Amino acid sequence: MNEILEKIQKAEHIVLISHVNPDADSLGSASAMYTFLLQNHKKVSWFCETLVLNQKLSFLPWFETIKSVFPNSADLVISLDCASKERLGVRVECELINIDHHATNTNFGDLNFVQPAFISTTAILYDFFKANNARINKKMATSIYAGILDDSDAFLSQSVDGTTFAAVCELIELGADFQLCNKKVIKSVSLAALRLKSLMFKNMTLEQDARVALFCVRNEEMRASGAVAQDCELPLEESLYLPHVEVALLLREQGNLKIKCSLRSNSSVDVGKIAALFGGGGHVSRAGFETYEKLSLDEVKIKILDLIKKEL
Repeated sequence: MNEILEKIQKAEHIVLISHVNPDADSLGSASAMYTFLLQNHKKVSWFCETLVLNQKLSFLPWFETIKSVFPNSADLVISLDCASKERLGVRVECELINIDHHATNTNFGDLNFVQPAFISTTAILYDFFKANNARINKKMATSIYAGILDDSDAFLSQSVDGTTFAAVCELIELGADFQLCNKKVIKSVSLAALRLKSLMFKNMTLEQDARVALFCVRNEEMRASGAVAQDCELPLEESLYLPHVEVALLLREQGNLKIKCSLRSNSSVDVGKIAALFGGGGHVSRAGFETYEKLSLDEVKIKILDLIKKEL
């Protein structure tokens, strides 16, 4: 922690990076850090390669400052919840601090602060701010709460414990707008997302004696619905509540001819281990990766289902 603070104090222009297709934890942690850096009188920029961000998260402080062009004048970069170098979306030439909670993500920064015991990157930052007597204002508390809410699956995750609720209680006392977060992160949905959800469940198949829910989303389905990449996540999470389902697998075609794979588990199956085989990252219950081989969606499907079968 002290080394991170020292590097922040020496830097003149700090760039925060949220990962490609960011969720509330990645954006929330960057938002909270943005306020912290302003409190310390630092020049700060916020970068995310994704051009079309999920607008339901636009309530987060400083959301409007996010740029898709990386500034040349940066002398320090802080990546937040990025999981892998590929998810940075940019080649970083200056010093990189990596702050994350993914167990598979421990060595791609020049300085790595990875804490897998924490439920989210926002939870790590909350602990970091408290340990360094930072003034946690309403903006920071709201951003942190939003990230914990999202990565805990609205507090339904098996990783939730008493410390999670203790932190939430403190954040609310510090002014976190929890009602706004609950409404936007959990309940807010676009018409495009609903259209995509309908298509996804219509085409979903159950594999391995209904223990695996499989979603294959092709480019034409994304275009037909008007949805964005993040809209694929909710149906994936919801499928875990189907009877017998232990693992949910999403394979989504991307415009760059790569295939994005997202994995979820509510059992002993370690999907993080599967993702690591393809250079991805995550946790036991949530993980993902992108393919870099020239494989069709069907070829990737066969490969991943075979790996899941061995773990069931």
